[in-house]
Amino acid sequence: MSTGTSTGTDAEVELAIGGMTCASCAARIEKKLNRMDGVTATVNYATEKAKVSYSGDVSVGDLIATVEATGYTAQEPAPPAPRTGPSEEADELRPLRERLITAVVLSVPVVAMAMVPALQFEYWQWLSLTLAAPVVTYAAWPFHKAAFTNARHGAATMDTLISVGTSAAFLWSLWALFFGTAGTPGMTHPFELTIERTDGAGNIYLEAAAGVTAFILAGRYFEARAKRKAGAALRALLELGAKDVTVLRADGREQTVPVAELKTGDRFLVRPGEKIATDGTVEEGSSAVDASMLTGESVPVEVGAGDPVTGATINVGGRLVVRATRVGADTQLARMARLVEDAQNGKAAAQRLADRISAVFVPVVIALALGTLGFWLGNGVGLTAAFTAAVAVLVIACPCALGLATPTALMVGTGRGAQLGILIKGPEVLESTRRVDTVVLDKTGTVTTGRMTLLAVHTAEGTDEADALRLAGALEHSSEHPIARAVADGALEKLGALPAPEDFANVPGLGVQGVVEGHAVLVGRERLLADWAMRLPEGLAGARAAAEDAGRTAIAVAWDGEARAVLEVADAVKDTSAEAVRRLRALGLTPILLTGDNEAVARSVAREVGVEEVIAEVLPQDKVDVVKRLQAEGRSVAMVGDGVNDAAALAQADLGLAMGTGTDAAIEAGDLTLVRGDLRAAADAIRLARRTLGTIRSNLFWAFAYNVAALPLAASGLLTPMIAGAAMAFSSVFVVGNSLRLRTFRAAG
Repeated sequence: MSTGTSTGTDAEVELAIGGMTCASCAARIEKKLNRMDGVTATVNYATEKAKVSYSGDVSVGDLIATVEATGYTAQEPAPPAPRTGPSEEADELRPLRERLITAVVLSVPVVAMAMVPALQFEYWQWLSLTLAAPVVTYAAWPFHKAAFTNARHGAATMDTLISVGTSAAFLWSLWALFFGTAGTPGMTHPFELTIERTDGAGNIYLEAAAGVTAFILAGRYFEARAKRKAGAALRALLELGAKDVTVLRADGREQTVPVAELKTGDRFLVRPGEKIATDGTVEEGSSAVDASMLTGESVPVEVGAGDPVTGATINVGGRLVVRATRVGADTQLARMARLVEDAQNGKAAAQRLADRISAVFVPVVIALALGTLGFWLGNGVGLTAAFTAAVAVLVIACPCALGLATPTALMVGTGRGAQLGILIKGPEVLESTRRVDTVVLDKTGTVTTGRMTLLAVHTAEGTDEADALRLAGALEHSSEHPIARAVADGALEKLGALPAPEDFANVPGLGVQGVVEGHAVLVGRERLLADWAMRLPEGLAGARAAAEDAGRTAIAVAWDGEARAVLEVADAVKDTSAEAVRRLRALGLTPILLTGDNEAVARSVAREVGVEEVIAEVLPQDKVDVVKRLQAEGRSVAMVGDGVNDAAALAQADLGLAMGTGTDAAIEAGDLTLVRGDLRAAADAIRLARRTLGTIRSNLFWAFAYNVAALPLAASGLLTPMIAGAAMAFSSVFVVGNSLRLRTFRAAG
């Protein structure tokens, strides 16, 4: 990251942007930055960051000055750090939540009194004013502040419309109460839908001002909750690594220190079951290392002296002494965190439909209100009547249904999704589901179970399968190696119980040997048998070759001097994966299998589930490149994954679907989370998201349609408060009812 002045060469900087309230704010900052010579900028409203490439005489200070001149704040962000406490995230939303609660509690009685004549007691209008005042001032303050900032820079957004509309309604109500006839004891708003011209002196619009504020604050709150998740993928990645490490000092002493204090060249100890603290090279010992969450490779990797190991992977076997080769920001885990962040920032800012329409709608409405005022003043109807018509235009143009359109559909859609095991992160996600045409499936843990399973037992002539399983399972039960666990679990499942071995020894990198029920037993690689001068008979050799061709791990079993069985172990394909692939095809998606595993394994799994296109032996950083390449080909890509190695690709994809049974990093980087870990839920998730998007679009159409239809009445001076209130209430009821239809969504049978 560059922090100084560029001298003719291209440089890149990331800026943290503050003060944005909607997607059109991000668009305006982006436009201003891109007008600078030699500057190319992308501003992401969701992550509140700007990624800027610049050259020539431009400095970071110039970029920050341009953003500040546009009315926002900018600074170079501090590197992400692990969470300091559980309350940190909750505190971010507290001010908005407090404003929302205030608005809802105070607005409900105001709206009820205005709409139900039976509740209009003698001085009801003054109680309405008392309740509405804190809503329009304190609760709506973020809208007024944003509108003022926008006005200083000659811009108008939804905040402008909300602020102007609610302020106009409130100020007019104040005038009518104190200087008009609305403050008279016993004044009522009769429930009648008559169209007549009025001077407005007896009209109050407090329910419109309070209701609009409450509705739109609710929308902002749910949007902010979704937006808060944007940085969580980075925190999840940072928290994957080990927290402490046992360093071996020169005098042979063992000292436990925080990982942050580890230096390149330090020697550290990794015991069985511990995470490897940082990238390094093994100096002493041998073990199996489970690197599946980083590499996607389902089979644990055997390591010994001289072999490289990666930080955050798990030592599942023996004791290791490792020399640190990369620490801090240079480790593979840190590089993956940067990949996720780059992918998130590179994603185009989601231009919310309401904001795009408001860019045109807001200036038109304000111009129409001013035109209405001028027209009626010019026609000599009097200042009061002219102002009544102009204010009515602003009030009716501030659509409370618009504030409901997205959050109600999102709440019902996400609520129904949660019941079905599908979590949708926010409205921006829905746009992506409509466009996707390609779905990239991670293999390990997504299409497959992600754990080693005993799949087949081949025995030599005259050998009973139960005997082979009993003896091999008994010996492997004493080992912690994942392949050994698969054999032991498979044997226990079929036989119910296993004998205890009388003798047991681990042979590093080859297998195990021992005595079970008086038999000398060997279980492991073919080389282990060869060391004891045993060879596989022709039938078993053929079974081993076939298993390895299919990408499975073949384990030889021998006892009493003879090779007697071959066991097949592999990461088993989930029962539901083939059906899931069929459903994804039915949605018009082309499935691609993407994995860090070897080609043979990948092809075997692809054949089993019905996927034709396979991309195998892919490193984590290359997964991002594969997604980018598909996008460059014009495809809109959905990615389904569960591991840390998938996090950056999930963030880069147009739509990221994370398996809820996977790692936190993948879940946080995804747009949709499939709680059950069932790939069939991916098809249901896309169907539900598309339907929720359709509901939001129809809600937005009707929210604007009611208001646009009422604008001519308002401009004509024929709009009474009751008609305005009824139109607003009817459009809101319609939007809520339309959203509630999402509750009928059903998962495919």
